Amino acid sequence: MGYDTTHVGDHGLLVATDDQIFDWAAANEAVVVTADSDFAMLLATRRAQTPSVVLPRDVAHRPPAANARLLIDNLAAVEDDLGSGAIVSLSPTRLRVRELPIRNNPGPS
Repeated sequence: MGYDTTHVGDHGLLVATDDQIFDWAAANEAVVVTADSDFAMLLATRRAQTPSVVLPRDVAHRPPAANARLLIDNLAAVEDDLGSGAIVSLSPTRLRVRELPIRNNPGPS
């Protein structure tokens, strides 16, 4: 099993706004991996189902290789969620999945 990865700089988006990255990821069916919680806010504001976002938490003190391993070790568990549209919060001690689109007041169906 493998995953294709790319960096925003590979697509001319190194100095792009969050909105531009968001739009590119949605158009290209990409998952955004970012510590920037603004992407979750964009998803909520737009009531969007894509792109899915992985938000690493409590990882700033860890070496990049350890964070990459944390992500790789947990991707299989959330792959279907990410394919359907989700925000995944991932830390060394916790994994949380929130389905998209975000609904502020989910009432009875």
